Amino acid sequence: MRSCGDRERSPSRRTYGRQVRLRRVYDDPSSDDGARVLVDRVWPRGLTKAAVHLDEWAKDIAPSTPLRRWYGHRPERFTEFRDRYLTELRDARPAAALDRLRELAHTRTVTLLTATRDVERSQAAVLSDLLRGARAARGPAPEAPDPTRRRVNVGGPPHTDIQGP
Repeated sequence: MRSCGDRERSPSRRTYGRQVRLRRVYDDPSSDDGARVLVDRVWPRGLTKAAVHLDEWAKDIAPSTPLRRWYGHRPERFTEFRDRYLTELRDARPAAALDRLRELAHTRTVTLLTATRDVERSQAAVLSDLLRGARAARGPAPEAPDPTRRRVNVGGPPHTDIQGP
């Protein structure tokens, strides 16, 4: 007889819990980092490629420049940032980069690197949660597009929806 905590996992569901780590790119590399992947769009200041010891630089998975600038690493905006970033990850290039990270995490330890000071409130944390299968990172299911709405950016936060004509 099994207790509630002894549920069987579906064989098709992959878990990555022990294999995904978060670190600042400025921290010294560790022998247990596995594959070191930079997930920032912009190269970190003051570092050379040799000093970072990267296996990959996944620029395509980083948040868009407008989203990154809007967020500005303000903790009170993190929840909204996460939701908007998850939406961006559905686009073709970021989705392909995310699939690549999933493959890598399935075969070996992956350390996601970012220059951000607050690693726990960064795109690296969102990606880590996604790779680990955490519910908090999954966000809402995609909605069917409303044909009467169109997207515009009028200098405010990215992805502002307005009613169409």
